Amino acid sequence: MQRIGLFGGSFDPVHNGHLLMARAAIEEAGLDRLFFILAAQSPFKTDVPPAPAELRARLLRLALADKPEFELDIQEIEREGPSYTIDTIRAYRARFHDASIHYLIGADHVQLLPKWREAPELAEFAEFLVIPRPGEPSETFPPPFCGQELKGFPFGISSTLLRERARAGLTLEGMTPPAVAEAIQRENIYQAI
Repeated sequence: MQRIGLFGGSFDPVHNGHLLMARAAIEEAGLDRLFFILAAQSPFKTDVPPAPAELRARLLRLALADKPEFELDIQEIEREGPSYTIDTIRAYRARFHDASIHYLIGADHVQLLPKWREAPELAEFAEFLVIPRPGEPSETFPPPFCGQELKGFPFGISSTLLRERARAGLTLEGMTPPAVAEAIQRENIYQAI
């Protein structure tokens, strides 16, 4: 049975922490493929619109260019409106009907799972993979959700921090792939956002 990983998010911008989470999911959960699902708009962050979808997709393509085990999926962008994980998982179940679906989330999302749209069906259709943030305790999955905690790689970085550093004109070296850092700095991305 094929093991498919899904990693949804705004990726605003993508950073090395995202890539390390994805690498841990591939290695520790034995995934065959992992798809980065670019969200159009998080239903939990409606007051903070992300950078334009085309820009975030371009930066993700740069980050994933030399990583054939990772693929970009823009179906949530094409659907427009708020991005609901249940819709994406249904699409993957139809596409990979004999595969097991594993959804990668950060530890800060674990306790929110019961608030996700159609939570009982979501819990039935996917196993969740979670990586705790460095220095924080493990999270217990709320019923009916189940999943696996991954060890991951300790790397305390966030997209918020990268946006703040870009706005301040500070280097992003070592925090995001070089091609992404170069594009953000060359084009002054996040200066006007």
